[in-house]
Amino acid sequence: MKNYICVTCGSQFAATDEPPEYCPVCEDERQYVGLGGQQWTTLDKLEQSHRNSFRKKEDGLMAIGMEPSFAIGQRALIIQSKSGNILWDCIPLIDDATTELINGIGGLKAIAISHPHYYTTMVEWSKAFGGIPVYLHEADREWVMQPDKCIQFWDGETNPLFDDITLIRCGGHFDGGTVLHWPDGAGGKGVLLTGDIIQVVPDLKHVTFMYSYPNAIPLSANNVQRIVDSVESYTYDRIYGAWWNRNIYTDAKQAVKTSAERYISSIA
Repeated sequence: MKNYICVTCGSQFAATDEPPEYCPVCEDERQYVGLGGQQWTTLDKLEQSHRNSFRKKEDGLMAIGMEPSFAIGQRALIIQSKSGNILWDCIPLIDDATTELINGIGGLKAIAISHPHYYTTMVEWSKAFGGIPVYLHEADREWVMQPDKCIQFWDGETNPLFDDITLIRCGGHFDGGTVLHWPDGAGGKGVLLTGDIIQVVPDLKHVTFMYSYPNAIPLSANNVQRIVDSVESYTYDRIYGAWWNRNIYTDAKQAVKTSAERYISSIA
């Protein structure tokens, strides 16, 4: 039996003798099935064709992504905090080299993920670091393709972790769409890690908000305003988005407000 991984979205499934008939994550209108039809791989195969690369983003923050790019192509982030390190979002490849390097900076205490498109091999990541908890919002429970005792579902609008790090439910892209507030980031000015719940756009001065990015389905004005309101009470000057070099380094809070106003006026 194998834990098959969807080639298009990177979701890992519970072990089966044969590949699943389809991927519910990709069949959903927020994602897509590629022109070649549903395709599968395994972690063993990915280890042979890919590797992970690491980049320091600032003091206490490391980024990790796959080379060459695979599935959606997001990169994850590791917050090095006083009480333990947190993996934010997830990438499909976890191998011995990755585990050894992360253990060299203190290992991982917890994993938190913004939304189902980045669940990937979260259970494998948890096991690699001793069965650490994976925090997911309860509203997105149905999209977990590999249930496991490591998964800790949380409910409500916020979930404090430790060292004043907080998970914030924004909704939008998914009902449980989550961002992470790291108050010690950016030299104490505060950082939001947003995945693509709040997506940084190429000019690196604005963000956007969508129900489906590949299928270009927008969110309503009410949903966009809810996202902005969800993070309004938090202090942050910087945003790290879902991909390499998609970050806003200064005045990010104003960028979110300005971008939301632009978005809402465009769909009015």
